[in-house]
Order: sequence, then C-alpha cells, then structure tokens
Amino acid sequence: MTKLIATFFYVGLLRPAPGTWGSLAAIPAAWALHQAGGFVALLLGTLVVFGWGWYATIVETSASGEEDPSEIVIDEVAGMFIALWPVSYGAVMAGADFFALWPGVLSAFLAFRLFDIWKPGPVGLADRRGDPLGVMLDDVIAGGMAAMVVAVLAVIAHLPGRI
Repeated sequence: MTKLIATFFYVGLLRPAPGTWGSLAAIPAAWALHQAGGFVALLLGTLVVFGWGWYATIVETSASGEEDPSEIVIDEVAGMFIALWPVSYGAVMAGADFFALWPGVLSAFLAFRLFDIWKPGPVGLADRRGDPLGVMLDDVIAGGMAAMVVAVLAVIAHLPGRI
C-alpha cells in the first residue's frame, strides 16, 4: 500500500521525468477535490496527501535504502496541490470553473517545476535534510513559492488598464 501511495498510483514509475509526471497527475486530482468541495476540500486533501505521503516515504525509503528514490512522487502531488490553492480559491470566489482559470493552472505547474528542480533557498535547505520529511518539505515549500507566483500573476492579470 505504501508503494501505491508513494508513487501516486504508480505514476512515479513513468519515465522519463517521474517528478513531472507526478506533478501533471496532481492537476486532475486537485480538480476532483475542488469539484467535491471547493478550496476547503483541496486544503484538506493536501493535508491528507502530506500525512500519508510522509508515512509512505518513511516506509519506502527505509525499504530501498535510498534517500529520495525518483519513483516517489507523492511529494510532487502535495506541492502541486499547494501551488494550485490560489486557482481553487479564486475559482470559488469568482464562482468560476477550476479550469476557467487555466492560466493559473499552467502558471502553477511551470512555477512549481521550476522551484522543484532549481531548489532555491529554503527548498534546497529542506532537500538537503536527507530524510523522509525533507523529501516532502522541499516540494511543500516549492509549492508555496509557486502559489505566491500564481497569486502575483493573477493580480497583474487583473490590473485595470493592463496592456
């Protein structure tokens, strides 16, 4: 069961770039949570994914002996859920469909992947922990940074008189 969770239903076994596949797979999952209960459901789903993911990562890394096996992508799912929080919240506030805010979804994906690969500042610090919590936290922090980018881009996109 922990392999199923850690690989997000075996998406992490896809090659190349399992982290990108995991990030992409998080989008329809986030949409489903949003459809089920709006932003609150996505927030609660993020907490559940983080908790289960942390546990599954503990089990899977101890079994494999690797610090951060590439097939573990539940951390990317948690990070993408966070990156998509502004989209979900914005959709609820505007009474719009989640994918009507598709520029935000695309921005969330691109910003999250950038921060997850680049690992600036606190993302890199969390990654260097070298333990299961670090595996999860670097993506959570990257997701938070991506969420800030999405929010700023949304503000810019909605400025009156923008070019």
